[in-house]
Amino acid sequence: MIALKLTQIGNSVGVVLPKEALVKLGVEKGDVVYLTEAADGAMQISPYDPEVARQIALGEEIMDEYRDTFRALAK
Repeated sequence: MIALKLTQIGNSVGVVLPKEALVKLGVEKGDVVYLTEAADGAMQISPYDPEVARQIALGEEIMDEYRDTFRALAK
């Protein structure tokens, strides 16, 4: 577990992520991370947007279903 300290940043409150956390998340300064709520109510910080992952999965399903149509259109 990594403890995070809340810090005043202008009129907002921010969290400073230590280098260890940045390495584990695979992110660096300027990257976007997402705070999401898990099914059990816990909050999670992640470097990917679960909505984008859902949309990609849906696109892959459509591509699989209409593979022959896409091949014909690509000719």
